[in-house]
Amino acid sequence: MVSKENPRPGGRSARVQAAVHQAVRDMLAGMNRADVTIPLIAQRANVTPSTIYRRWGDLQELLADVAASHLQPETEPPKTGSARNDLQAWAEQYADEMSSGAGRQMIRDVLAVSDSANAEKCCIYTQQQLRVIVARAQERGEAFPTLTELMDYVVSPIMYRILFDQVPSNDYVRGLVSRVMPEKTD
Repeated sequence: MVSKENPRPGGRSARVQAAVHQAVRDMLAGMNRADVTIPLIAQRANVTPSTIYRRWGDLQELLADVAASHLQPETEPPKTGSARNDLQAWAEQYADEMSSGAGRQMIRDVLAVSDSANAEKCCIYTQQQLRVIVARAQERGEAFPTLTELMDYVVSPIMYRILFDQVPSNDYVRGLVSRVMPEKTD
């Protein structure tokens, strides 16, 4: 069975994962994707190919793991002063990043494997970002959709468009936000 969890945070396993992930990112940035192989990754990461096969199983699993880790947000969603504006700013940024060439390739890598662990990680990352916005709304006493509503009516249509249709425009994304949070008219 292929182990994807890091049994010792900060130990050898973490160092190997970091070296292999960095090697993959460097190689994908500097060479044709079709030329990237496990032996070349192993050489660049200064590990044996068997280490990579033992941990990830095959190249596609490794690419999925690298993509999922890259899709993890590094910062909290921007604070704009209102929950609606926080959601709109986050959704526009999310759509922009995910629909970029690199974003689409990472999504394809994550979805190309039969094991859903990396897809689940990506879902958790998105939910964590939205939970921050939900918590801010609650702190401000603002009415706000549930996490499920946000996933169903904002994130899902964005992802569907990215995967199967045209890149969602900012107007489209604003329309999704308006459906879950209509603008107040005083």
